[in-house]
Amino acid sequence: MAVSISVPDRRAVGEESVPDPRVDLVSFREEFYRSLPARGDALFELTDALLCSGTAVRTLVELSLAAEHRRGHGALYDAINCGRIDYTRLRRALGGLTIPRDRGGRIVLAVDISAWLRPDAPTSPQRGFCHVYGRGKNQAQLIPGWPYSFVAALETGRTSWTTVLDAVRLRPDDDETAVTATQVREVITRLRDAGHHRDGDPDILLVFDAGYELARLAFVLADLPVQVLGRMRSDRVLCFPAPPPGRTGRPPRHGSDFKFADPQTWPEPETTTSTDTDRYGTATAAAWNRLHPRLVHRGSWADHPGPPPIVEGTVIRLTVDHLPGDRHPKPVWLWYSHPGAGTADIDRLWQMFLRRFDLEHTFRFFKQTLGWTAPKLRSPEAADRWTWIVLVAYAQLRLARPLAEDLRRPWERPVPPTRLTPAQVRRGFSRTRATMPVPASAPKPSRPGPGRPPGSKNTHRAPHHHVGKRAETKARKPVGAACPG
Repeated sequence: MAVSISVPDRRAVGEESVPDPRVDLVSFREEFYRSLPARGDALFELTDALLCSGTAVRTLVELSLAAEHRRGHGALYDAINCGRIDYTRLRRALGGLTIPRDRGGRIVLAVDISAWLRPDAPTSPQRGFCHVYGRGKNQAQLIPGWPYSFVAALETGRTSWTTVLDAVRLRPDDDETAVTATQVREVITRLRDAGHHRDGDPDILLVFDAGYELARLAFVLADLPVQVLGRMRSDRVLCFPAPPPGRTGRPPRHGSDFKFADPQTWPEPETTTSTDTDRYGTATAAAWNRLHPRLVHRGSWADHPGPPPIVEGTVIRLTVDHLPGDRHPKPVWLWYSHPGAGTADIDRLWQMFLRRFDLEHTFRFFKQTLGWTAPKLRSPEAADRWTWIVLVAYAQLRLARPLAEDLRRPWERPVPPTRLTPAQVRRGFSRTRATMPVPASAPKPSRPGPGRPPGSKNTHRAPHHHVGKRAETKARKPVGAACPG
């Protein structure tokens, strides 16, 4: 029988009343339970077991031993493999939560890809080659796995928290730029439907790391109230605006080259700022306006009608005095989709780009603590269900931040409640859960199936699947075939 506990809607503080954070948490948990049309009780209890487990998750069977999971390990795996989740409703619930903003009231969304590596799973379909950085220089590798694209709202200041809003698994034959543009468009649509962004509000800032086609994303998302900011490689070459056309010949489309690796091609920057920081020393940012990449009919622009467009933006070169563990830091090149950024914009942009690395803390917490990539699941559909369970668990931890206690170890320093990390909030989530209702029903008595007879072998071998994209080849003409005509 489900436990029902009344939760007050308001909490009095003097003469004023503020919302009780338990209300938002209870409402989200109930909406999550309604988003589970099949095996909902088992999936909900699996999420609670993930939240209340005091140690890092290594296997799913360990979660079945938690007190919050009242079913056996068979029901757990059955829910992961055969359960159903209403992803549309769940995405809408995540978009309806409180969204952090920067000091100017702007929403900042970070987009990045994290891989679930599966190199030893030849029977798992839809695996692609995931780029993984090595420990040494030029030690990057391509390892088979399932890449996932995440979209998260960033907070201000030094923090390890983000607000993850969406996750999409990239298939081997997907165009990453097209999938990312569609994902971002849907996230922004949900934010506007929830009332987080209205007409007249500052444009939403989209922050990308290197590897994305920034000009393509800015062109495709031009009808939305967004601005694109991303990092470029240090060997890129952009172009200035074209000079006035001459009397004869075709009008030029591009001006002189701006080579990142050649300072001789750099004119005087339109804007130069210097900021003193505690961690990096003096940060100097130089900006050049109205620079665009030279686009050709190739890749994502192959099907573009007519000549490729001119997508102008602002290039920012960021240099710092020192980095932790690096005596000679390299400059960081950024591209901003607004062609005329000013001094105030430059300082805000490079600081918000550094906030993008908070998403790396979220990925590390997903993998090392919540065990996102720990289960050895075969089907990508089961991987999607487990990924969204991890996202829902993280969302509940974020909602429980005002309710968490500082359960620190003897050697840890005390921190204020607003500075607790996700791992510290997870330590006391079992106490928070005890004060809230559990919508999941109690398990019913049942008998296990007969299973495979003792001594019999599995005669149904799982098929093996290729990794990566498969190029279509034309049928070769048989040797000796007569030529037509």
